[in-house]
Amino acid sequence: MAAKKKDTPRHSEIRNSKALRDYFVDERFEAGVQLRGTEVKSVRAGKAQITDAVGKIEKGELWMHGAHIEQYAFGNIHNHDSKRIRKLLLHRRHIDKIQHALEAGGRALVPLRMYFKEALVKVEVALCTGKKNFDKRDDLKKRAEQHDLDQALKSRR
Repeated sequence: MAAKKKDTPRHSEIRNSKALRDYFVDERFEAGVQLRGTEVKSVRAGKAQITDAVGKIEKGELWMHGAHIEQYAFGNIHNHDSKRIRKLLLHRRHIDKIQHALEAGGRALVPLRMYFKEALVKVEVALCTGKKNFDKRDDLKKRAEQHDLDQALKSRR
């Protein structure tokens, strides 16, 4: 008899809801995050937010600025700072590729989601290009047209 899979936790991933609205996503990368023990417990509890986070390269290393991971409720005096800068772990060739894209201009490195891959916390970061207001309006118009089309097909059934 096969072993039962554990139920997925309620907060299995933290998403950046503004990213797809504000940016065109070009290329995605999966990066590890260097976290402390109380930070992992807070992420597991779903007490993290990456909507204002951005990736930056400093001295050849990739860092995530602006991510908020709430202090662990049962932590002690060694609890973490909630807005600290966290190191992202990627292969050198990926970091170099990101660095060249950022230096060319017009692009940003935006974290899209934070999730667990087995026992490790991973962040999906993407090279993105910012949307203009008319691009956002076009997306809303397309979404409304698709919704109307779906409703019409549903009513015909």
